Amino acid sequence: MKLSRRKLLHLATGAAALPAFSGIARAQAYPTRPITLVAPFPAGGPVDTIARILAEHMRGSLGQPLLVENIAGAAGSLGVGRVARAAPDGYTLIVGQWSTHVANAAIYKLQYDTLADFAPIALLSNNPGLIVGRKNLPANDMKELVAWLKANPETATQGTPGAGGFGHIGGVFFQNVTGTKYQFVPYRGAAPMIQDLLAGQFDIAIDTPTTSIPQIRSGAIKGFAVMSKTRLAAVPDLPTADEAGVPGLYLLQWNAVWAPKGTPGDIVTKLNQAIVRAMADPAVRQRLADLGQEIYPPELQTPEALAEFQKTELHKWGPIITAANIRVE
Repeated sequence: MKLSRRKLLHLATGAAALPAFSGIARAQAYPTRPITLVAPFPAGGPVDTIARILAEHMRGSLGQPLLVENIAGAAGSLGVGRVARAAPDGYTLIVGQWSTHVANAAIYKLQYDTLADFAPIALLSNNPGLIVGRKNLPANDMKELVAWLKANPETATQGTPGAGGFGHIGGVFFQNVTGTKYQFVPYRGAAPMIQDLLAGQFDIAIDTPTTSIPQIRSGAIKGFAVMSKTRLAAVPDLPTADEAGVPGLYLLQWNAVWAPKGTPGDIVTKLNQAIVRAMADPAVRQRLADLGQEIYPPELQTPEALAEFQKTELHKWGPIITAANIRVE
């Protein structure tokens, strides 16, 4: 049987439209069951808290529960690896951060690529590093602190929550920028580190706002600078590193959401839209602000912006970590 030219054209056009139609249909149907949101750290920590705040709001947007699953261990790489190996269907996501998707790539021998093995969805918020010191430290501002550290290279110390972590790498960066040299004192977490800083057991720390701000407000420790381009509303009198005389000294523990690579673009778009709505909600914004988190503006909440931002961070921090020979087996 011969088909007319018009009939053949109609069939061809219909066939070409099928992929687009199937993508639209998939996006409209998704999700049809609960979504797992992996938090690669223990329950109760900052990443877990952010994941739960996000999951609560996204449930209303997507019409399905988002179940937060804590998979801790190996500085977050166990949980991240679980998502890297998951089916790219939009039902398994990771709430990661600077340490899991940038620093770990240079510190550990990972079984996945932190950039190539994930589909970026959205940047969420960040926690800038704070440069703090013991209460009786002779220095009272950043210029005096740098001068004091240079004058005491053999005895000056910085406490860190652990080797290869946010504070340790931030300290290496601080030394590189200021030309200072001092010893690192590693602790097993931020809580014991802060306790020893309160007791004056070491001189300075690079910490997150969550643990340091209450101590700065009470006068129990000294605050020297915020490691970002803008001041924190929670401590408005604390200058930025630029204002304090050390320009470009930025360190952000930023948070974002990824899916496994190969996740369909229409599903990524739907997830991104749900996250953007969550981050615009006043209640969500207030809860994150209470944690010392700064939310990224809408133009930086796109998948493309996250991909570009992560690449920039990898190019910045990879050489710094490698040069310092920071390795954790």
